[in-house]
Amino acid sequence: MITLCMIVKNEELNLKKSLKAVSCFVDEMIIVDTGSSDKTKDVAKEFTDKVYDFKWCDDFAKARNFAVSKASNDWILVLDADEVIVDFDTDSILKFIEDKNNSKVVGRIKIINFLDFSSKNRTQTERLSRLFNKKYFHYEGMIHEQVTALDGESYSAVQVDITVNHFGYTKEVLSETSKLQRNIALLKKAVENNPKDSYYLYQLGKSYYLNKQYNIALINFKKALKFIDNFNYEYAEDLIETYGYCLINTNQYLEALYIEKYKAYYSKSPDYNFLMGLIYMNNGNFKEAINSFSVCTAYKEGKIEGINSYLPYYNIGVIYECLGIKDKSISYYKMCGSYEPALKRL
Repeated sequence: MITLCMIVKNEELNLKKSLKAVSCFVDEMIIVDTGSSDKTKDVAKEFTDKVYDFKWCDDFAKARNFAVSKASNDWILVLDADEVIVDFDTDSILKFIEDKNNSKVVGRIKIINFLDFSSKNRTQTERLSRLFNKKYFHYEGMIHEQVTALDGESYSAVQVDITVNHFGYTKEVLSETSKLQRNIALLKKAVENNPKDSYYLYQLGKSYYLNKQYNIALINFKKALKFIDNFNYEYAEDLIETYGYCLINTNQYLEALYIEKYKAYYSKSPDYNFLMGLIYMNNGNFKEAINSFSVCTAYKEGKIEGINSYLPYYNIGVIYECLGIKDKSISYYKMCGSYEPALKRL
């Protein structure tokens, strides 16, 4: 009932682990190779005979849609070769796709991104639209392509019980590939063709941010903010937060207070409140910082690992230590568990 659709290029080292993990959850696998020079296709053929070639044309949506066109099932699950399924609730997924009312509903799976933050490996979680019915949806966008309704209308998206680990943006992977450089080149081309497209500008800024080119990232984030027309878009909160971290990373603390204006949209987000805590903290507004950090701990989870527990506790501890309130600082450091920076301050 479900077809996996995946596009690949030179993924010999990742592909086997990814396909092995998903093989027992799907009924068909479609693998589209866009020009591999290694043994990627040989690995793919160990799992499926439906391996196709697609001449690369600098357009991810066209490659995705080609893969979808080869599927014999209506329901499509899209993964990349550097993504590994770690949880798949078969009963709930079957219930979702068998419900005729969900034909025009898109399933958003949980992606756990393994990232490198200043040599401290942490994870960042996001929900992405990856499960859909091909009768009603396809892809649009030459890069960072998005699921779009065939009739162009807006649609509903719901969280589904699929969790994936994504290793594509770890320091090791990025140092071995030209992934960011490729993305930047394609996104610059997309922006040239669509200079007022806030999504492309955001993605271009995000690529520069991941490449630690913060000043260039800021230029694109500012343009994206200028043209965005709805702060309820899926990418909007990440745009605001990454823009804020760019300002912090370039020591523009006063300017970062600008982020405060978006509180009306994201006041219930632990990630937004944590960012505001850092901004207030760096501006010496310690009371506001403590309040923002405290809000984070009321949530079960956030996008960044520890954002609702040891990270805000640690920063509150630092504030109290700077204020000379030793007993409170120690109390908060102890609440951080095994978080090494807190242990060093005890």
